[in-house]
Amino acid sequence: MIGGIGVWELVIILVILLLLFGPSRLGDFGSAMGKGIKGFKRSMKEPDEIDVTPPKEEQGAIEGSPFKVPKNTSPKKEEIK
Repeated sequence: MIGGIGVWELVIILVILLLLFGPSRLGDFGSAMGKGIKGFKRSMKEPDEIDVTPPKEEQGAIEGSPFKVPKNTSPKKEEIK
């Protein structure tokens, strides 16, 4: 018994799911669940990746220069006529 559900209840639930979705969809669902669990386990074992994103104050800076890149270089819509 799993949480108060016996073997016969599990069999009935499985038969209802099989009738509703069909064997191919249940197989696809099982495969997707297996891949998801496998990916989760793999991500838990691997070390965290190093974040190389520059801080916000350095994102607009040109490398080796004290100047910053302007955020919007296009002319304003009011200026174009």
